[in-house]
Amino acid sequence: MEVSAAVNKVDEKNEHGNGVNQVATTELEDVGTTIEPFTNAVAGGEDANGEETKKKKNKKKKKKKANNIKSIVTFYPDEIYPEGEWMNYDQDFNLKRTTDEEGRYLSRDMENQTHWNEVRKGAEIHRRVRKNVQNKLKPGMTLTEIADIIENATRKFTGAEDLNSMENPKSQGIGFPTGLSINHIAAHFTPNAGDKTVLKHEDVMKVDFGVQVNGNIIDSAWTVSFDDKYDNLITAVREATYTGIKEAGIDVRLTDIGEAIQEVMESYEVELNGETFQVKPCRNLCGHNIGPYRIHGGKSVPIVKNGDNTKMEEGEHFAIETFGSTGRGYVVTDGECSHYARTPNVTTMPSLSSAKKLLKTIDDKFGTLPFCRRYLDRLGEEKYLFALNQLVRQGIVQDYPPLVDIEGSYTAQFEHTILLHPHKKEVVSKGPDY
Repeated sequence: MEVSAAVNKVDEKNEHGNGVNQVATTELEDVGTTIEPFTNAVAGGEDANGEETKKKKNKKKKKKKANNIKSIVTFYPDEIYPEGEWMNYDQDFNLKRTTDEEGRYLSRDMENQTHWNEVRKGAEIHRRVRKNVQNKLKPGMTLTEIADIIENATRKFTGAEDLNSMENPKSQGIGFPTGLSINHIAAHFTPNAGDKTVLKHEDVMKVDFGVQVNGNIIDSAWTVSFDDKYDNLITAVREATYTGIKEAGIDVRLTDIGEAIQEVMESYEVELNGETFQVKPCRNLCGHNIGPYRIHGGKSVPIVKNGDNTKMEEGEHFAIETFGSTGRGYVVTDGECSHYARTPNVTTMPSLSSAKKLLKTIDDKFGTLPFCRRYLDRLGEEKYLFALNQLVRQGIVQDYPPLVDIEGSYTAQFEHTILLHPHKKEVVSKGPDY
């Protein structure tokens, strides 16, 4: 995902990003058919249903289709959700797992069924939400409008429309703020209240949002553009992400995945305004493992070779994401902050009463899940910015400002969530769109 893409130390760690099973939302349209009785014939042989019937037909207006977004449980009453795309482990040292480890897998998998099913539920919701917004995206929309479409649909599908009325607000809902980062902004941008930014035809926008079920987070992203001159940039990053997924597996070294991603991405060039650019990986942005209620679990999946010999392990939950750029391929923080997250395992209490009150809201509604200022607005918090900054200064809350390459450059992102089962990996967020 995007949220909390911590800027790396010397290409090491950092932050932030087809499931085949997608059930389309059924929309019913009532079509009224009126049969008029034959009445008085009009002199001169005119059809009795002539002008009058035509006028009635012309007055009929096609009923507006309802956007039938309901809780995901409506579509899966047995609470069993579709599996993602299964892939074999292709690495030589993993080949025996399909046979020798089959028995161990079956017994352990039974223990993990609840966890896997909750992840699959989040993935199915993610596919439905992105299908809903993909049908509506067009130049001229504000980023706030786009964020509202994504987040309101996520809330409806998860049944988390009002956190204030939920018995357990952290049980399911939005996994992290919707990233809508445009052009040279690679990650961590979502509109704050009053933002008037409009999506333009010439823009390249990264859409990165998450869904969580009992803290099991689905993190997946794609890139939107309306001009085919960016096709090579988008293809390079998409193929690099697929390469990262293919290379991922139990006992695989993280640096080897980064090396494979880098090789694919750098093989592409894009021509913009008569100038040719090699697509560069944003070397201080990474994929990451995901923990319960933690979008970043501690391991980073590089997108360049960086010498990190840490290995992926059985049972881990990863977001494989890549970022490509026509700029320098290195991001820095810049701009107004919108993304925040409670710092885990920090027990320090703020001295200001307003900061204490705000911290209670954060702990009750989000815990360690990332949030943004719009979410605090929605909860009814007012004049909280000073208190929020105080929490950041004390290290109780971490801020995540936008991550940007050089102005005038263009960046793209693709991301999927995978599960490392003992015998195979499951690309749980994959869908027919990407």
